[in-house]
Amino acid sequence: MHTNLLDAQAKFTESLRANGKAHATVIAYSKDIEQLTDFLSKRSKNLLSEVVAEDLESFKELLKKQRYTSKSISRKINSIKAFFRFCVSEGLVDSNPTEDISQPKFDQTPPRILSRLEYRALRDSCRADARMHAIVEILLQTGMHISELAFLQMTDIDLERELIYIQAQNSREARRIPLNAAAKKAILDYLRLRPRAKEKTLFLTKTCRPFLVRNIRTAIDRYFRLAGIKDAKVNDLRHTFIVEQLKAGTPLVYVSQLVGHKRITTTEKYLHLIEAPEMQPNIKIEEL
Repeated sequence: MHTNLLDAQAKFTESLRANGKAHATVIAYSKDIEQLTDFLSKRSKNLLSEVVAEDLESFKELLKKQRYTSKSISRKINSIKAFFRFCVSEGLVDSNPTEDISQPKFDQTPPRILSRLEYRALRDSCRADARMHAIVEILLQTGMHISELAFLQMTDIDLERELIYIQAQNSREARRIPLNAAAKKAILDYLRLRPRAKEKTLFLTKTCRPFLVRNIRTAIDRYFRLAGIKDAKVNDLRHTFIVEQLKAGTPLVYVSQLVGHKRITTTEKYLHLIEAPEMQPNIKIEEL
């Protein structure tokens, strides 16, 4: 088997796109594999079959010398492992040289969970701005991703049935999330003031254009500062929702489905943040 590394890289990248991976994910994988192939070419290795575990260990050591963080090295190793798994599954190479390559150890920073005082302060800081108040309430009361919120259409909000429909996006599956009273009221208050426009995106700018993710993030960061909340990010509203639901006894599987986790093990990682060892099952969504 004499498959060229660059040809294999191109096939891998195309496979990622065909499987609906996000554009940013495809770019990240591609850059990681390109960095590896550049390293291997300097060792006069241009064929998949020429790559051995020793090459990959040397590449890992080079990354350490170049002062990459353990987290960055781990991500690159994950990309390389995925690449070689693909190559083996496609019959481009017989064996996988990454099987015995270990990940560098690193301490993962636990997610930032807002205290009740903090998220109430955030809510109060933006209450005069109906649009931002609705955005904060939806993020806090549903745990959805900021990109999902920015993509919401008017037709995705079912106030009568008290549901929000999240459309399939990149590799994420469609799902629906219950609307509690606080989120519903905030949406109704915003809709009364929402500009009349042909644009069907739920959240609009004053010029009737979709409110973009980066601008939503900037606006929420501003309200974090106004509320005196330090070291907090938009995604912490999602983390807070997950932890508060688990603390209230909402079943783990249900929380995982609500927030769109692909694996329940992702949701399980939040359990160590809960100070409630004896929880009673609760199928209602806790209102924050």
